[in-house]
Amino acid sequence: MSTSPSGEQSAVPVDAELTDDKHTGAAIAVVAVLCFGGLVASLMQTLVIPIQPELPRLLDTSISNASWVITATLLAAAVAMPIAGRLGDMFGKQRIMLGSAMLLVVGSLICALGGSLIPMIVGRAVQGLAMGFIPVGISLMREVTPPKLTSMAVAAMSATLGVGGAIGLPLSAWVAQEFDWRALFWVSAALALVVTVLVAVLVPHIDDSNGGHFDIGGAVGLALGLSGILIAVSKGNDWGWGSASTLGLLFGGLVLLLIWAAYELRHTDPLVDLRTTARPAVLLTNIAAIAIGFGMMAQAVVMPQLLEIPVAMGGLGQTLLAAGLWMAPGGLMMLVFAPVSGTLINTIGAKFTMAIGATVLGLGYLGAFLLMNAPWQLALASVICSAGVGIGYAAMPTLIMNSVPIREAGAAVGLNGLMRSIGTTSASAVMALVLTSSTVTYGSFDVPSHSAFRWCFLIGAIAAFVGVAITMFIPVLRKKADHQTAPAASETVTAART
Repeated sequence: MSTSPSGEQSAVPVDAELTDDKHTGAAIAVVAVLCFGGLVASLMQTLVIPIQPELPRLLDTSISNASWVITATLLAAAVAMPIAGRLGDMFGKQRIMLGSAMLLVVGSLICALGGSLIPMIVGRAVQGLAMGFIPVGISLMREVTPPKLTSMAVAAMSATLGVGGAIGLPLSAWVAQEFDWRALFWVSAALALVVTVLVAVLVPHIDDSNGGHFDIGGAVGLALGLSGILIAVSKGNDWGWGSASTLGLLFGGLVLLLIWAAYELRHTDPLVDLRTTARPAVLLTNIAAIAIGFGMMAQAVVMPQLLEIPVAMGGLGQTLLAAGLWMAPGGLMMLVFAPVSGTLINTIGAKFTMAIGATVLGLGYLGAFLLMNAPWQLALASVICSAGVGIGYAAMPTLIMNSVPIREAGAAVGLNGLMRSIGTTSASAVMALVLTSSTVTYGSFDVPSHSAFRWCFLIGAIAAFVGVAITMFIPVLRKKADHQTAPAASETVTAART
């Protein structure tokens, strides 16, 4: 085992470090394919934002009904990540990633061909299911890379969660502006098809399946419980936080999850091993993921609104495309900082790397709190926030994989992805609540006041620093050799191609 100065061990046996240049090149090619697939899958999260105001007219429906086009993707992605992770552990990760890429093709085609609300919601939900590609890809990294590349590869794959959404906004705004709105989904279908072919051809099918029986009851219980809570959080501002619908779904979802947890603890082959999840290192990492996920999403919700509000109404007067372009450097910064994060993980360990990332995120929000009077100022704050996200997000999967048996890596990373989704969903609801609580009237329009935006930035900073505090309590584990049974990267990649 190779061990970092912080005492954390690498996720692959030391003998994999003997991998020659040829095998390293093959591993880099696989990592590139996985990162591209993750980028395309996460891009779907912001795909319809440019046409969101037009959806009621395009789909001949109400504003409330049209909002389900976004909510459906959110729900499907949250449910898909832990389930896809478990399926990857059971049946092999390459198979599940191939299936996820095919789901993205199918979902995109349904949206492109359908012209009404129901097909659009169904297609967007199917697109959301493809988000399972990311946690499965992350958990595969240590099986196809030598130790010297594993941290970098995990960091780059983790960064796609933010990069795809960030570059998706200006890209989809340009496509929607220059072409028919259906072109968005034809482009996503083409990209998904490329990912499908690349995964089928270049990603090796490693014999990493552990078998077992799929926990259908656990999957259904998790899906219903999560759906109740996430719908309540997503729709609380529209329905009213004290309405019967919101409270019923919220508390009903919580009750279902408690029943689900009791069921999982008694199941011999559970969807999620809650005993493993309750280990301090895993539990605290997942709690920190909620806080950092909250911090990541807050900027994505708040900054574009401030940029797009007309100058006469107190905003910065940017078009949708211009706002997306101002935010795009932040997304690219996540990718730029992936190798930095990988180096930090190898040098000081994943725990302190995640703490550094959350600290930088918090400092970015403090910068936005002080500097919000020009587009370049918000762009600078976004770059700092995104650098923090890029560093912190990369460390989470490493902490998780170093704390669970390899046979449970996919499910554990998937659950961590779910925790991030809970954080981002909560951020959307909280930011919307804050922005609507303090408004200024300009003519017949009400827009958020500057104090509301400042409160949002302050709340984002607090969430990030809470993530730092939680991270510092994560214990550093020294893993036993029998937990590290991943085959050497040189052997797995080569064997899969011969």
